[in-house]
Amino acid sequence: MSKPRVIACADRQTVARRARELVSAQIVATVSRRHVFHLALAGGSTPQPLYERLAADPWCVPWPAVRFYFGDERCVSPDDPESNYRMARETLLDRLPIAGEQIERMRAEDRDRERAAADYVRKLPLKLDLVLLGLGTDGHTASLFPDSPAVRDQQRRVVVTTGPKPPHERLTITPPVLRDADELLVLVTGAEKANVLKQVLLGDWNPHVLPAQLARRGTWIIDREAAGELPSGGFEED
Repeated sequence: MSKPRVIACADRQTVARRARELVSAQIVATVSRRHVFHLALAGGSTPQPLYERLAADPWCVPWPAVRFYFGDERCVSPDDPESNYRMARETLLDRLPIAGEQIERMRAEDRDRERAAADYVRKLPLKLDLVLLGLGTDGHTASLFPDSPAVRDQQRRVVVTTGPKPPHERLTITPPVLRDADELLVLVTGAEKANVLKQVLLGDWNPHVLPAQLARRGTWIIDREAAGELPSGGFEED
């Protein structure tokens, strides 16, 4: 298994800056080769500064060539404050020179959750170019939670799952989507993540207990607080 690339930054805003540089460069390079880029967005609060930085200078990236997807979504209305789509729309998507058809959101508000999951499978490309992810204090990523059936699913690419905090019902991508993606980028900030980050990156391989280990091969951009329990010299410094 490939070792993670870990980049430690001074603070949350520096994490966002470094992540913007990486995301922008990857989009430009890929679009120059094949004119399309498939990007899966993360929810939660950690990626918001990244989205704001990407939106602040929209002409540096060929956004009309990017198609947007989501790694997970809570089963709420797209206008609900808990909606990952709403957060991404307000901080990024509404501020970019893109068309509506470039955005493939999870319709997790549909009453038939299983059908919504199956419909999203048909929208996903066979391989995402980049998946943005975060890390929960319990070791989850996307909506892949410890000991969840979703973590063990090697057949379906999007499933209905349940999270520990309300709103409980979610849709999430599964391990095969992470395995097949070209690149994974995980953003981690805050001292409360330090212990679980150490377990995820350096602990014994057990993704059923620590689902974020499924992204261990990716690039991890973290702040100094999150890096607090990692051995010195085990990461790049920004």
